[in-house]
Amino acid sequence: MTSRWAPASTSAFEYFAALVAEDDHFPLLEAAAAVGLDDDPVLDVEAVLAEVEALAERLKQRLPQDAGAVQRLRALNRYFFKELGFSGNVNDYYAAENSLIHRVLSTRRGIPISLALLYMEMAQHIGLKAHGVSFPGHFLVKLRLPAGEVVMDPFTGRSLSREALEERLEPFRQRQGLVGDFEAPLGLFLQSTEPRYILARLLGNLKALYRERQDWPRLLAIQERLVALLPEAWEERRDRGLVLAELGLDEPAESDLSAYLAQRPDAADAPLLRARVDALRSSPRPLLH
Repeated sequence: MTSRWAPASTSAFEYFAALVAEDDHFPLLEAAAAVGLDDDPVLDVEAVLAEVEALAERLKQRLPQDAGAVQRLRALNRYFFKELGFSGNVNDYYAAENSLIHRVLSTRRGIPISLALLYMEMAQHIGLKAHGVSFPGHFLVKLRLPAGEVVMDPFTGRSLSREALEERLEPFRQRQGLVGDFEAPLGLFLQSTEPRYILARLLGNLKALYRERQDWPRLLAIQERLVALLPEAWEERRDRGLVLAELGLDEPAESDLSAYLAQRPDAADAPLLRARVDALRSSPRPLLH
């Protein structure tokens, strides 16, 4: 598992943007690990990938060549959750480091989506078909076996029955009005998620944390990545503009907010944002020296 791009001569953002530019062979784990460069500029992303590969290879070497899928799955679960000790960080769930792959790899603690990324990488390495599932409120992993599918919670390492999944889904259905004649089937929420949108969900967790803390510089770095990752998600362009405004960067803020309004002129927040753009345009510009 080697890096597709060498970050030595590029900025952390340029490196990330290059990784996510195309959907073909999307390097999910590498792109997720590269997010850690914002907090640790000297992070060796390739070394992170090599460590994950080495851990997976150690397990692979233990398995008989003719091991069936169920045997591989049981071995992976023992290895990942018991021997390596990966588990959910129940003591500090909302720590930013739980979303940074290199930190999760070091501490063996994370949140569902970061644990899932490492688990899926190791599963693929030993010949299992593992997919991420953006289940409401809690990221899950789905594994396809000859006898059917297994859905598991990467936070606890437990397989989830249909009844358990229905129970977890019910509060979301109630909030969204997806009950009675409008009830959405469980299978709709168990579709495999494309790598690009798995990464967007990981970034979304950091976005929520930094916004709550009003850590505008870190939030801007995340918004830059979300815009690069989802160039047609105009809400991300809007949110970047709002962060730029908080940082006093009026001209790029105005540009982002205007771009959003051009694409979403009838959005519910359009009147407020038009007023914000007018205010940005009327603010005094700094003198050039």
